[in-house]
Amino acid sequence: MNKSPYFVDFQNITVAHNTTTILHSISVQIPDGEHVAILGPNGSGKSTFIRTLLRELYPVYSETGSVFKIWGQETWDVFSLRSHFGYVSQDLQFTFTRNISGREVILSGFFSSIGLFFHTITPEMERKADDICRLLEIEHLADRPFSRMSTGEARRFLIGRALVHDPKVLILDEPSNSLDLSALHMLRRAMRRVASRTVIILVTHSLQDIIPEIKRVILFKDGTIFLDGQKEVVLSDESISTVYDVPVSIINDKGYYYATGY
Repeated sequence: MNKSPYFVDFQNITVAHNTTTILHSISVQIPDGEHVAILGPNGSGKSTFIRTLLRELYPVYSETGSVFKIWGQETWDVFSLRSHFGYVSQDLQFTFTRNISGREVILSGFFSSIGLFFHTITPEMERKADDICRLLEIEHLADRPFSRMSTGEARRFLIGRALVHDPKVLILDEPSNSLDLSALHMLRRAMRRVASRTVIILVTHSLQDIIPEIKRVILFKDGTIFLDGQKEVVLSDESISTVYDVPVSIINDKGYYYATGY
């Protein structure tokens, strides 16, 4: 991996899927080691940005030139690149339909499998799984069948699965979808613990997902970066009202932000 101060260095990047342009000439640099929230309404381009980051999608040719680097490299073997990431999405949760325990869900991360089959589990793997359970405060749930867990409990185990290889960056894609207040509270506790060890890229349409450790917000609207900067500046009444097309007031409560008045 080339040495670079930037984890992401995209300049003048346009991304299309089929015949539709989804990202329009975006430019963004993210320093290595910085937690970032990718915020915006549904359809604003957040997921396409992440798919481009993971090189599931690629920019179209630009006559004016562009930069498309990750950790200083333009060319990557995609399997090598993706080994540096942990990724948790709601879609992943739907794939775990087998009746396996929470600990087995975490251990399956060592093999990129959906559950365990004829895999050999080493003592080191067991110790790592136990360490992750303690970190995420889910030790008491480790033997519970995944199918009998609440959505919030299951999501924390999927975060644990993504952490087994100590990724440089953990991508959390809409992690609070379908969570009640208690589950959201526990998820945010887990995210804060993870942020002390691993860089988090949070993809969300909800301000309340942004934990205090995340200082920078990139705000997307209609396939462009509407605003990028410190969250105290980006999360203003005016910017959020404009991006979400609804008048709101933003409240900062002990480092967490909420939109009210809509």
